[in-house]
Amino acid sequence: MSREQRPNPRLNEDLLFNEAPGGPPRYSPMTAGPVHYLTIADREGEVIGYAWANDEDDAAGWEVRKAGGDEAFNKGARWARKLHDAKARGVAPTAALAEMIHESDLTKSSHVVPGSLTEAPNLGYVEGLADQE
Repeated sequence: MSREQRPNPRLNEDLLFNEAPGGPPRYSPMTAGPVHYLTIADREGEVIGYAWANDEDDAAGWEVRKAGGDEAFNKGARWARKLHDAKARGVAPTAALAEMIHESDLTKSSHVVPGSLTEAPNLGYVEGLADQE
């Protein structure tokens, strides 16, 4: 009688991932059109990232400034969450940016840089800003 242990056949099965419907509503993460964007800075005035929006494609997102490192990433979660919350309330993408301006507080760990609302020709432009050192 052999005591050889055979591998469980389930360990060799391919895993199937089926996307489940539902979940929280989200703005589209992509657009080919022009975008409006805000510059977000920390208390010391160091830019941590950019919030952007395009109403035509119902698109919006947060681009963390890579040079800001982990601290910028962590502080940026607040701004990404604001976009998620706005979408859940049915707010248009550029209206979400307007809310961010209105609710910005210079005493918080990060804030909208006053007067920073700008239009860019495309999302790639904003991503380029985020990638700069």
